[in-house]
Amino acid sequence: MDRFLGENFLLTTPIGKALYYDIAKELPIVDYHCHIDPVDIASDRIYLNPTRLWLAHDHYKWRLMRANGVDEAFITGDADDFRRFEQWALTLEKAAGNPLYAWSHMELKHFFGYSGHLKGSNAEEVWNFCMKKIGPGIRASDLLKAEKVRLLCTTDDPVSDLSWHREYRSGSGQSIRMLPTFRPDRVLSVEKEDFAQYLMELSTASGIKIVDFDTLRQALALRMDYFSENGCLISDHGLSEFRFLSWDEAEIDAILDERLKGAGITAEQRWKYLSAMLCFLAASYEKRGWAMQLHFGVNRNVNTAAFRHLGPDSGFDCIGGEIPYRDLVLFMDRMQSKAALPKTVLYSIEPGDNAVIDSLTHCFPAPGVVSKVQHGAPWWFNDHKDGIRQHLSSLAAQGLLGTFIGMLTDSRSLLSYVRHDYFRRILCDYLGALVEAGEYPNDPQLLENLVKDISYRNCLSYFGLGIDEPTNLTVMQQGGNHVTD
Repeated sequence: MDRFLGENFLLTTPIGKALYYDIAKELPIVDYHCHIDPVDIASDRIYLNPTRLWLAHDHYKWRLMRANGVDEAFITGDADDFRRFEQWALTLEKAAGNPLYAWSHMELKHFFGYSGHLKGSNAEEVWNFCMKKIGPGIRASDLLKAEKVRLLCTTDDPVSDLSWHREYRSGSGQSIRMLPTFRPDRVLSVEKEDFAQYLMELSTASGIKIVDFDTLRQALALRMDYFSENGCLISDHGLSEFRFLSWDEAEIDAILDERLKGAGITAEQRWKYLSAMLCFLAASYEKRGWAMQLHFGVNRNVNTAAFRHLGPDSGFDCIGGEIPYRDLVLFMDRMQSKAALPKTVLYSIEPGDNAVIDSLTHCFPAPGVVSKVQHGAPWWFNDHKDGIRQHLSSLAAQGLLGTFIGMLTDSRSLLSYVRHDYFRRILCDYLGALVEAGEYPNDPQLLENLVKDISYRNCLSYFGLGIDEPTNLTVMQQGGNHVTD
């Protein structure tokens, strides 16, 4: 009997199965960190075929296709959509053990009702099956509703006018909320070639001519106010490298003056600028009641030729960025001493960093705030079965698992919401195993609270997202204008 992706996929204990089917399975989804384009949501984009849904934005899949020797024309190029789908099918049949194998088939099952397995020899059959379901086109809203998505937070540059967010919010009868996230990576990247050009864009967006550190802070403060007016509650930062150094105002002014003139700066100057900016931003977030996400450990765009040809976020990043925890602690300690440390979520792409982060999260508590510093969800190269289990185990061993804010997609694909189901199955199985081993009581109410909190409720309260809990879930039983592709 073929057990592939059966009802009890990833569920190995009776308690775990009951937790999943009675509680986790029907919980809505809150995606507090994704990279979906707000245009797709606000315009209710219509997707015409599986390739547009599956391959257009998913660099996870692109990496595997390149590993299989697939020509770039079938990956990011202009090859026929069915031929691109066929190349993915040929690649997927070799991906035993990769989470993409499970996710892809979960997507086929959840969204299209296809319960078989995709391979090169049946690619046309599966394509035709999916096309019947898609018909004249499937809308973004249909995909989100199918997975019970209640809220998603996009990732937005400070200079964004958030026009698509405003248009979406002005629509009537929206059952799914979409909020912006403040992502100031470009203003932190003082060493980058386009930094001076970016400050000109920020000057235009804010109406403040940026000439020194003070005017830069004024411009950013105005943009943060604008984001707040548009519902923003979360910031995000990608920090491949970080050193925390002391500075004074005159030094930062001099650094900005050099960069605005097009001159280079030293590594020490870079770290001083970054330290000053992060302190200003963190204090600004705390003042506004925002949470701060910090992502570490990525070695980005390691293939220079590919980066020049395809740009960032194309599948040429890897584990290996240095995680400077001593410097991170200095930064957090400074902000804590000034009562200016916001709620902070720490992510590392290095799988060996779980224990370090878990030990750090409890060093900066705040009365009345549940787990103010969080160990963020297993991220990117770690969001597979083993990575999620290791994350849960480490977090449970060193902290309070029941306060964890749960899973996110970190994706550009609307089909990626099956990853929440994948995570919830693993979570329920983990808790079930604790009960079976006699390490946690078989108390239905306690277990229900853990599952609901980690899967859904904790992120709402932590970020202040303000969605009421659905009322049709009970204690577990024992045992507009459309954009078209």
